Amino acid sequence: MTIHSSHPFTGPRDAPDEVRQLRGRIGGVVTLWTTGTGAARSGLTVSSVMVARGEEGRFLALVDPLSDFAEEFDRNGRAVVHLLRWQHRDLADIFAGLSPAPGGAFASADFTGASHGPRLMSAGSWAQVEREGADEVGWSTLYTCRIVEAHVEDEDDPLVHRRGRYRRAADAQGPAEQ
Repeated sequence: MTIHSSHPFTGPRDAPDEVRQLRGRIGGVVTLWTTGTGAARSGLTVSSVMVARGEEGRFLALVDPLSDFAEEFDRNGRAVVHLLRWQHRDLADIFAGLSPAPGGAFASADFTGASHGPRLMSAGSWAQVEREGADEVGWSTLYTCRIVEAHVEDEDDPLVHRRGRYRRAADAQGPAEQ
């Protein structure tokens, strides 16, 4: 696990940093991707995601190729994608490697075994996915995944990440700029 000492959206602005600044301003709903079983369980907080409709829906995600999650997902090709709520912000930090997790990340919440990986019991909306493709895009791996099962609940408190902070959906815009 890596605990970062600096804020990811501050610092000098060179060309790559401008891209990081731009990405931070786009924001998005925070998801937790989990895969594996037993000692091979792994998970990662991901907010660079998109869902494509079609006869079979697709989840697309930009993932750190050096993460433990990517290694296990590349091995087994199956995962559970959870849409996190405001109550999950500490869990999101744990799976992002920003907070310590005594006993391991999966000890931080209730998970149950599912055919595609551990499923977070308190997540109202989730999908089981299977990897179709993986392409190098910048410093990330773009996974294209077929949605094989989805469960969706009404949610009024999605966890949103924008400009390096978690926000409630209603607060995603932040204070008005002057």
